[in-house]
Amino acid sequence: MEFSWGSGQESRRLLLWLLLAAWEAGSGQLHYSVPEEAKHGTFVGRIAQDLGLELAELVPRLFRVASKSGMDLLEVNLQNGILFVNSRIDREELCGRSAECSIHLEVIVDRPLQVFHVEVEVKDINDNPPVFPATQKNLLVAESRPPDSRFPLEGASDADIGENALLTYRLSPNEYFSLEKPSDDERVKGLGLILRRSLDREETPEIFLVLTVTDGGKPELTGTVQLLITVLDANDNAPVFDRKLYKVKLPENVPNGTLVVKLNASDLDEGLNGDIIYSFSSDTSPNVKSKFYIDPVTGQIMVKGYIDFEESKSYEIIVEGIDKGQLPLSGHCRVIVEVEDNNDNVPDLEFKSLSLPIREDAPLGTVIALISVSDRDSGANGQVTCTLTSHVPFKLVSTFRNYYSLVLDSPLDRESVSSYDLVVTARDGGSPSLWATASVSVEVADVNDNAPAFAQPEYTVFVKENNPPGCHIFTVSARDADAQENARVSYSLVERRVGERALSSYVSVHAESGKVYALQPLDHEELELLRFQVSARDAGVPPLGSNVTLQVFVLDENDNAPALLVRRAGSAGGSVSELVSRSVGAGHVVAKVRAVDADSGYNAWLSYELQPAADGARSPFRVGLYTGEISTTRALDEVDAPRQRLLVLVKDHGEPALTATATVLLSLVESSQSPKASSRALAGAVGPEAALVDVNVYLIIAICAVSSLLVLTLLLYTALRCSAPPSEGACGPGKPRLVCSSAVGSWSHSQQRRQRVCSGEGPPKADLMAFSPSLPDSRDKEDQPQATGESLAKVSL
Repeated sequence: MEFSWGSGQESRRLLLWLLLAAWEAGSGQLHYSVPEEAKHGTFVGRIAQDLGLELAELVPRLFRVASKSGMDLLEVNLQNGILFVNSRIDREELCGRSAECSIHLEVIVDRPLQVFHVEVEVKDINDNPPVFPATQKNLLVAESRPPDSRFPLEGASDADIGENALLTYRLSPNEYFSLEKPSDDERVKGLGLILRRSLDREETPEIFLVLTVTDGGKPELTGTVQLLITVLDANDNAPVFDRKLYKVKLPENVPNGTLVVKLNASDLDEGLNGDIIYSFSSDTSPNVKSKFYIDPVTGQIMVKGYIDFEESKSYEIIVEGIDKGQLPLSGHCRVIVEVEDNNDNVPDLEFKSLSLPIREDAPLGTVIALISVSDRDSGANGQVTCTLTSHVPFKLVSTFRNYYSLVLDSPLDRESVSSYDLVVTARDGGSPSLWATASVSVEVADVNDNAPAFAQPEYTVFVKENNPPGCHIFTVSARDADAQENARVSYSLVERRVGERALSSYVSVHAESGKVYALQPLDHEELELLRFQVSARDAGVPPLGSNVTLQVFVLDENDNAPALLVRRAGSAGGSVSELVSRSVGAGHVVAKVRAVDADSGYNAWLSYELQPAADGARSPFRVGLYTGEISTTRALDEVDAPRQRLLVLVKDHGEPALTATATVLLSLVESSQSPKASSRALAGAVGPEAALVDVNVYLIIAICAVSSLLVLTLLLYTALRCSAPPSEGACGPGKPRLVCSSAVGSWSHSQQRRQRVCSGEGPPKADLMAFSPSLPDSRDKEDQPQATGESLAKVSL
């Protein structure tokens, strides 16, 4: 006698699996299948080819496979991209009695970061035989039991699924019992013996039967149980429960002692034969007995262990009611306890992969991290949503079921924000909801996007001339907002020619500190202004840079003594010889000492002093303090020596002052001797004097116009520079001074006057130094063109 059990249920499961497989195939994930117990190396699929990846890029892109279960059941050969079986796969161990069994794989590759989801279905093979709870079952049957009485049996279990778990029962041939056909109700269907004819204990006190079960696999596997039926005498009414099936809903986490259900059974007998004792059937699993307790008298089933929905969603309890007759009879019922889920599990977050740090020039949409979330609860209690810290340039994107990608949502700037502390919050849909958080610090990697910057585009430096070689004159400093190598600044000169020489022969700059050094002594008389650029470059790739302009003014020092001008060839050293008539009156100019100073300003402002005679005699001559003109202080008489030797001291106004001495030899002659010499001198000077007067008039006009323009330019330049006082070099320049006109009328602008100024923009420029001209008397007319030329040597426009 054979029956097939569970065919309708397995058909529905198969249909559900096919629909799920079709939906997942449309969602874009790969789907493979492999039988359980497959040997090591068994081919599963060409995963690299199916994912559209080239074999050559598997290793460089760090191709790797991760299983959600953490077991390395499957592996990928990186040489050919084939997915194969790596270790023993036991479907029953992996998925238990679940109709669907799959291994979920995550395939992750970098550069760029990508994740693929692969599902490998583990197909069941018939590797588990049906097993009964025990090898022998003892049944006590009263001889008074009428035919068609039912005696429930615990069926066999098969760890396989589908056709492999479709069981068929066969009872050994006998004349008393047959197998009960299972009910169509899944909750009450069960295996049992049906009494076909009345028993006679005296005729047959014991009956031995063999129950055989066969599964639907190929090849078939079987299991057996020995049934020992003992025929009892007397008590002929068995207890009967109100219902054969009790269904109860029980919330999880209820305290011990909570009442689950109260059972009620009745017995038509009287006395001890009608008293019923309740107990769990011997076929009840130990797990049920550890969770529940039944009162043998009242029939109340109560909780005595921890009830967890995540551990088991339902419990099936077989309860037996036995009377107290001498030959006890029993009745049976089933209690189905369905556990209701409570929101008692906090969501779980896990960062599966991190790509840190992230470059500040990363494109929008760059994947930074992969996040998986899960919740052991079910329904709304297990539905998890993730949120991210607000006001950050990142966002969460749901990729696959409970997977999220942390991606870049807006541009980054490391100079503004160098790192972000992100908090991901996972919250379930329970009431009240539970949540969990996970933190990650995202460092922003620097990119060389900032050039070194100077505080101002131009610096003015004052340096005294005659500085020692290698003197530190200034320090330039540029700041780079980048970090590390991108912020390491080096300095260099922007090379060019200064006259006939290279700029690097005058100055140098230290590559790391930015200190500017003068390589040789500077000479104000040769070079008054040196204008050049210093370049700052960072160490980034590619490097960025900027330039700053330095104006180095070389300040004058009093290093040149006055130089006497020789009036005519043949004059010895600094001596001047003149013939003077004794008839001249007081104030008559008899000679003139001429001198120049290569310095400028006060250092070039000359004064003249007449040295007293060695014998202390008072001289009838004097010298103009600033003009150098020698004139008489009184009328000459006969007592004056015919030869007068005058020593004129020429001194500048520098600190300390430098001097030169001129010797003037005057020969006093009578008026009768004077005309010859005077006529010769006058004959040679009449023509030049007329031309000189015209030249001086135009010269005075030109000097006044240029001087006015220069003064106006200096005032405007000073006004523009007043907000940024010039930096001073380490060599200690002095302060500029303005020397005003003296009583005689000469003036000069110190430290702003030289013939040659090197700035790199064109030919040498010049400042102005002017002296008020004075028309010579007739005694100096022959020397006037040369003197005028000498005075013009100090004016360079």
